[in-house]
Amino acid sequence: MKAVEISHPGGPEVLVAVDRPQPVPGKGEVLIKVAAAGVNRPDVVQRKGAYPPPAGASDLPGLEIAGEIVGGDPADTGFKIGDQVCALVTGGGYAEYCAAPAAQCLPIPAGLSLTEAAGLPETFFTVWSNVFDRGRLADGETLLVHGGASGIGTTAIQLAKALGHTVYATAGSDERARAVEALGAARGINYKTQDFVREVRDATGGAGVNVILDMVAGEYINRNMKCLADDGRIVVIALLGGARAEIDCNQILRRRLTLTGSTLRPRPVAFKGAIAQALRQRVWPLLEQGAIKPIVHATFPLEQAAAAHAMMEAGENIGKIILTV
Repeated sequence: MKAVEISHPGGPEVLVAVDRPQPVPGKGEVLIKVAAAGVNRPDVVQRKGAYPPPAGASDLPGLEIAGEIVGGDPADTGFKIGDQVCALVTGGGYAEYCAAPAAQCLPIPAGLSLTEAAGLPETFFTVWSNVFDRGRLADGETLLVHGGASGIGTTAIQLAKALGHTVYATAGSDERARAVEALGAARGINYKTQDFVREVRDATGGAGVNVILDMVAGEYINRNMKCLADDGRIVVIALLGGARAEIDCNQILRRRLTLTGSTLRPRPVAFKGAIAQALRQRVWPLLEQGAIKPIVHATFPLEQAAAAHAMMEAGENIGKIILTV
């Protein structure tokens, strides 16, 4: 099969097209003929050599795919050979074929193309797990999303808004700030020209938000705490601003704040399968009703994965970048 591998750690140019044997699905896995694969920030970090795949995972990048089940073991999942699905995988998505745990597969929502569906799994699994499970965003609560124009950000804004929450979001330009407002954010904040702490406090009448989805960490942590309402929660899912922060623990004690985080990739199949079931019950109907939708910024042929990575690193995208196979 055709695939794109990371020849060695480095810039986008280290992504090279190669021939590889088709993967052999194991117990509980299906073989998917890939029609499209999503490009995600963890792919970029892996390409740079800082995010190695978990033990036993493919060394090929690519954490989400859409295509047709052509082999393997879909038993007890309701799927069968020939079904079109999208799936969350631990690697191997940048290829013509990919093995995926059957429990991590979801049907293509009615009305969506395979290309659109390829942009669902990584973002929706991540947002559901971190905003609603770990962050415990409850009825009547508010959410701040950093990186609102990213794939994760556009998903979090739409999903929280559709479920009745007021959402605020940061983005890196006025254009992107207006784009997140068009997706449902009550206020888009240009973090390059505006103080997001002041903007959030102003927008909430000084009350602060209940949950923050943070992809930055670093010096954002203390600023995030200033944005929180009492009993608020910060959920860290990436470290774009660095892994270290000096934290005012007095704020945590006095205001009962929670700082938590997670990475999804190394979690077991049973954990991700439970998320898949929650998405199928709570979120897939919203997609099929058109209440929310994947935002596809650009598509590239698989062999142009380097160009897709360059676009992501340039911060040009609003929503997802997809590779088509």
